[in-house]
Amino acid sequence: MHIDLPLGVHIYIGAMLFALGAAVGSFVTCAADRYCHKQSFWRGRSHCDSCGATLTVADLVPIFSYLFLKGKCRHCGAKIPPRCLVIELLMAALYAGTYAVFGFSFVTLEYLALFSALTAIALVDLDTMEIPDGLLLFCAAVFVAFAYPHGQNVGDMLARIKDGLLGAVVYGGGILIIALVMDKVLGRESMGGGDVKLFAVVGLFTGLAGGLLMLLIACIAGIVTALCSGLRKEAFPFGPSIAGAAVLTLLLGQKLIEQYLALIY
Repeated sequence: MHIDLPLGVHIYIGAMLFALGAAVGSFVTCAADRYCHKQSFWRGRSHCDSCGATLTVADLVPIFSYLFLKGKCRHCGAKIPPRCLVIELLMAALYAGTYAVFGFSFVTLEYLALFSALTAIALVDLDTMEIPDGLLLFCAAVFVAFAYPHGQNVGDMLARIKDGLLGAVVYGGGILIIALVMDKVLGRESMGGGDVKLFAVVGLFTGLAGGLLMLLIACIAGIVTALCSGLRKEAFPFGPSIAGAAVLTLLLGQKLIEQYLALIY
C-alpha cells in the first residue's frame, strides 16, 4: 500500500523520521554496547562508562548532545566514542532516505525495522565477532509480519514468500557449502555460522534476483575492509559488510540493476 500525500506532508514526515532515526540510532548503539558487556538493555539508567555518572536528558539528545559536549562526558571529561554520533547520523539518514524512496507505505515500515536490526547486528559483530540469534529471528519475524501488506492479495503474498525462501536457501545454503569447502581446504574456519545465517535472513528480503547483487556488494565490501584493516590472514567481522550490502540492495538495488542493463542494451 502506497499513499500519495502533498509535498509539505512528505517533508514533515521525512523530518520526523530523521529525528526518530537519530533516536533509534542512539538506542541501538546503547543496546549493542550493553549486549557486548552482558548487561540488560531494558533495565538501568544510561550512565558514563568511565565515571558511572547517570546521564540526564541534556546528555542524551541524539546528535546535538555529542556536538554540544564536544564528544566528552559532561561529568568527567572522558571521550565519548565517535561511533555514537556516526550511528545516530547514519540511522537518521536511513530513516529519512527509506521514506524518500518508498514513501508512506508498508515497505517503509518493514525496512525501518529491518535496518535497525541490521545496524545492531553490525555493531555487535564488530565488537564480539558474533551475530546474536535473537536479532536474526527478529529480522525473520519482520519478513513474516509484512509478507501480506507487500501485495494486494494472497497470491502476491505467496509469491513473495516463495521468492524470499528461495533467496534464503540459495544464498544461505550456497554460502554454507562454500564455507564448508573452504574449511577443508584451509584447515580452519573460513566463515562464522552467524554470517551464513545472516546471508539466509537477508536473502528473505532480497529474494533470488536481488540476492545476487547483495552477495556481490557484500564480498567487495568484505575484501576492501580486510585489506584496509590489514587483516588479510586473520578473521574479521563480516556482518557489517553483509548488513550494509543488504541495505544498499533494498534501497537502491532496482535502480542499480536498471542502470547496469542500460549500459548493456
